[in-house]
Amino acid sequence: MYSIKLLLLLMLCIIFMTRRSKAAAAAAPSASKTLIWGPGLETNIFLPARFFFIQTVDSTGRNFTTSPGEKTFEVKITSPTDPYARIWIQILDRNDGSFLVRYRMYASYTDLHVQILLKDKLVGKSPYVLKGAVYHESCDCPEPSGALWEKNMHCPASFSQIESDLSVFPSVDPDHNTHEILRRFGKRHSLCHYTIKHNQVYIKTHGEHVGFRIFMDAFLLSLTRKVKVPDIEFFVNLGDWPLEKRRASEKPSPVFSWCGSNDTQDIVMPTYDLTESVLETMGRVSLDMMSVQGHTGPMWEQKISKAFWRGRDSRKERLELVKLARANPDMLDAALTNFFFFKHDESLYGPLVKHVSFFDFFKYKYQINVDGTVAAYRLPYLLAGDSAVFKHDSIYYEHFYKQLQPWVHYIPFKADLSDLLEKIQWATDHDEEAKRIALAGQQFARTHLMGDSIFCYYFKLFQKYAELQVTEPKVRDGMELVEQPKDELFPCYCARKKVRDEL
Repeated sequence: MYSIKLLLLLMLCIIFMTRRSKAAAAAAPSASKTLIWGPGLETNIFLPARFFFIQTVDSTGRNFTTSPGEKTFEVKITSPTDPYARIWIQILDRNDGSFLVRYRMYASYTDLHVQILLKDKLVGKSPYVLKGAVYHESCDCPEPSGALWEKNMHCPASFSQIESDLSVFPSVDPDHNTHEILRRFGKRHSLCHYTIKHNQVYIKTHGEHVGFRIFMDAFLLSLTRKVKVPDIEFFVNLGDWPLEKRRASEKPSPVFSWCGSNDTQDIVMPTYDLTESVLETMGRVSLDMMSVQGHTGPMWEQKISKAFWRGRDSRKERLELVKLARANPDMLDAALTNFFFFKHDESLYGPLVKHVSFFDFFKYKYQINVDGTVAAYRLPYLLAGDSAVFKHDSIYYEHFYKQLQPWVHYIPFKADLSDLLEKIQWATDHDEEAKRIALAGQQFARTHLMGDSIFCYYFKLFQKYAELQVTEPKVRDGMELVEQPKDELFPCYCARKKVRDEL
């Protein structure tokens, strides 16, 4: 009797353990079914830091939606022609079952081999081979054909903001603008006058505060190392505020700015902050669109159910936000880290608090984006996290705002903050909807605000602007050449230049 019971119990244990082991095997990452994709696996997508993605998939074909562990995958990048390839690799766990792999090359190589490994097994279609010459960031090797470069980069056919900005200019006369823009803005504002001629960059600065030219210089040099830019002559506004007012009775002057507004008609570029973060990823900057994706804080359910904000006193509404937080500490944590504009109010809105790492913002479910002097340039990074973004109703905008939809990518609140608490309460009461908005905003940032998209935007802007020019761009008196940096330690051999020389 007892022996039969023991035998049945043993059989049940075996069945249970078998099912459990099968379930565990199914839930484990599969080397053959895990997905690998992204621009960093294509030879001709030439970026300062290249990147691609890993989506963990189990043996049944189901995507992981939580992290399998940050050390799950190993990535090796080698070149058969150079056993000592200088390549820095980082694997960023996005905590949603996917990983972002980024790498920065410090020399150019041939036939780069990318291996993704899972417990020594090759993943996906590894090794991925980038055939031919793979150029590093400081290599001056522009693609002669803009159309081919756009195709290789998978650039979109158009950008709505560019079309809108250029629609007010039926034509552009560089000769006229040289005098008219300086007459109108040259004495009271800081400007850079650029000419790109035969893919070389020339500049003349106007005004007292021209230090921010370093961002534009660096990007133009980077772009012209990658593709032949059309001959073009234009002015860049180095100040915070856009310059050209909307006046129906006057012919506007084309001025390029990093921010636009509803009462101006400047031509908007990606902000200097976002632009620099693209150039200096895995370099001088610690906050960029990729690093944020690897530091999004705890899972949604473990985040603190409060709205969070830190910043300086660059707008009155920021002071009101701090006041609102003090009256409602259970809903909102907002404080100032620096006083500059309203020092006389420090006793009312201080004391100052210590700076918080940007990555620690994402310990909170809700992020407040409120204007500073102009648009708050932190919005791309907030969207890239996995908190729900609350966006201030503003007259200012960046180059991508036209693509954003309220209640899809962010939760809007009024300019005077009068409905902010109501909106935070709505998010608290509608947790799943708030989470969906957070994820939609994150997906937007991952799709539209990465380095490849920024390069595409600038090139398309210059291309479309160049088509409007009715006189030849010129290297004007007083302009100086902005020279490409020398890389004497790791010079590159440009195969494209050799082809052109032989032709």
